[in-house]
Amino acid sequence: MGVWKKIWKFLWESNSIWSWIASLAIVFILIIGIFFPLMRLTFSTSLPLVVIESQSMAHKYSYDEWYSNCSWYQDHNISKEEFKQWSFHNGLYMGDIILVKGEKEYKKGDVIIFQTQQTTPIIHRKVLENPTSTKGDNNCYQLSQEKEISQDKIIGKAVLRIPWLGWAKLIFVEIGKVLISIFQ
Repeated sequence: MGVWKKIWKFLWESNSIWSWIASLAIVFILIIGIFFPLMRLTFSTSLPLVVIESQSMAHKYSYDEWYSNCSWYQDHNISKEEFKQWSFHNGLYMGDIILVKGEKEYKKGDVIIFQTQQTTPIIHRKVLENPTSTKGDNNCYQLSQEKEISQDKIIGKAVLRIPWLGWAKLIFVEIGKVLISIFQ
């Protein structure tokens, strides 16, 4: 039997723990070494996939109730009809995966991903043009770090939402935090 045939049999037909470990290692290498670099190149951003980790973009009520519960938009002359024309006007939810695309220009209403002093990027909606200013849909106020965002801090804009699949990452991260705290 040839070497390649033995390797194939080991990886795909064997049920040993070592074949499982080897298969997982190969998948990991393919994802990290090929899939993500191709995604970065294709979507012109360093972070082509993002998991929503908070509720700052969630709409907990119907659209009409949500809009009327936060006067910030009315105070800044953003009508319910204008907001409804924007992408993801029904919000984004914890556990959603967002496909991100880098752009040269971002317009009012785009959901942008940007870096601050925090370790994880923030995903909020661009609500004011000059200077670029964002706000989480579920926040009835603006955070100080989202009032003047320079172009070099913007990673990209959300172009597609994949609901719920990000929960796998969130659960593993939480399990990891618990394990770390136990063994410290």
